[in-house]
Amino acid sequence: MSGAAGGRKVVVEADGGSRGNPGPAGYGALVRDALTGEVLAEVAESIGHATNNVAEYRGLIAGLTAAAEIDPSARVEVRMDSKLVVEQMSGQWKIKHPDMIPLAREARGLAQGLGSVSYGWIPRNRNAHADRLANEAMDAAARGEHWVRKVEETPGEPEPPPSGWVPPSTTPMTTVLLRHGETPLSVEKRFAGTNDVPLTANGLAQARAAALALKDRGLDAIVTSPLSRCRDTAAEVAAVTGLDVRVEDGFREADFGEWEGLTFAEAGKGWPAELKAWLADPEVAPPGGESFAHVSRRVRTALDKLKVRHREQTVLVVSHVTPIKLLVKDALGAPMQSLYRMHLGVAALSSIDWYADGPASLHTFNDTHHLPA
Repeated sequence: MSGAAGGRKVVVEADGGSRGNPGPAGYGALVRDALTGEVLAEVAESIGHATNNVAEYRGLIAGLTAAAEIDPSARVEVRMDSKLVVEQMSGQWKIKHPDMIPLAREARGLAQGLGSVSYGWIPRNRNAHADRLANEAMDAAARGEHWVRKVEETPGEPEPPPSGWVPPSTTPMTTVLLRHGETPLSVEKRFAGTNDVPLTANGLAQARAAALALKDRGLDAIVTSPLSRCRDTAAEVAAVTGLDVRVEDGFREADFGEWEGLTFAEAGKGWPAELKAWLADPEVAPPGGESFAHVSRRVRTALDKLKVRHREQTVLVVSHVTPIKLLVKDALGAPMQSLYRMHLGVAALSSIDWYADGPASLHTFNDTHHLPA
């Protein structure tokens, strides 16, 4: 075990192999949500001529790196079918082979930066996913290609919902989702990501109207994006409810990079190929920005924190277009492309019930009845 108490709990499954030992080698690793089993990331790579043990350590390093990218404070449980790696990383066996020493040191350095890391051995048949990724990487190298994750296995996408709706038996946590009020960029329909643009006078009035609509909603807590347009909106609700406001960085807007402040048409004129790729693939980021897939992962981490802190409570989340749409998408079990088919107005309210033992349930979306005409 290493590190201090951390955040989200994830499982890393890792493996490596060599066809010849030593011979052409590769590794595979994946990160799962420990609660749901959802695959959050997959990585694989051919590493040229190496031994099984080197490939296995490389798989571990790749898995820990992927976990840190999802949540640097994650509590990680590593599962591998390599007894050698597990026992060495657990401190039970000494590391004598010179090829292993720097790899183990690198893995320990990554582990120290996470919330905590534990190691467990599993039989090979329970490590089939990581083994498949490693073999895919070696097969690709044999064809003179690089391994590419299959589109249908997009990390971060939820499993398809069951064919029938199963009624839950628990009291849900309810998120009331409030988009911030109007800003100068929203008026002109420009990309407004992590740039800290303020509310307009009308936007502040919208925030006050939303606050009055929420006064008797029975809120237990208020959480907001760190950006001022959300914090100022949240402050209006806090003023009428008497609740404190907690900032949650995971609910900030996507970083649109070079497109910040531009209209959609301006971005398309300057970066036509990049815009087309961004619309087609959630893993593609705007130049210098952040992909929807990455935003989705941090929004889910932020939601997981809410579920722990506010079990069976009603929480107001003041956020932006992208994080709110992503939460709605997940609640519906919809594909990422559904984001382009939702309209979410400024200061609009939506609400979702999240059940611990059943499906999420979307109750309202884009409700603006409280806003002045």
